[in-house]
Amino acid sequence: MTDPIFDGDDEGNTALAPEEKEALIPSWIATRADLNRAEFDNIAKAQKWGAGRRRDILDFDTLVALHEQMFGRVWRWAGEFRKTDKNIGVDPSRIGMDLHALLEEIRYWVANQTWPPDELMARFHHRLVQIHPFPNGNGRHARMAADMLATKLGVAPLTWGRADLVEPGETRRRYITALKAADRHDMGPLLTFARG
Repeated sequence: MTDPIFDGDDEGNTALAPEEKEALIPSWIATRADLNRAEFDNIAKAQKWGAGRRRDILDFDTLVALHEQMFGRVWRWAGEFRKTDKNIGVDPSRIGMDLHALLEEIRYWVANQTWPPDELMARFHHRLVQIHPFPNGNGRHARMAADMLATKLGVAPLTWGRADLVEPGETRRRYITALKAADRHDMGPLLTFARG
């Protein structure tokens, strides 16, 4: 049986468990396009929240709250760590610990200028995607977190291929390929994509 909201995921989308799908809030969503629109509208509001009062994205609570701000009007699990295994991500029991370690590492890199800003933001984004803290929306969360880090660093946000990365297509394929290269410690493709 097909589900008009959740079927048709491409390789880069994280499949939701049945209990995660049941956490959809708006009752009017009937198609994937409806879901994308609702999430897009919620994310637009979160961008204003993220820009407000110079929030510190390297604060654990702010990083988690960002996801809730991005998806809280669409999903009941927004801002809550996933409890299920996915095709990507650390074991759910490690999420909090790995996020704390990542934030410590990024704070060290910022303080010591270990990497140029673009590479620091790309590495932050990549590791957030690798940890995959939430049931879904991890790539979008990681991109917005990297953009908030750009503000902290006083540089322009990354452009992320200058296209919608939610819909399947060539740009999304290049993004997934770049993330897989970063998994192999080759940051070049992700840096090129992030400023492309």
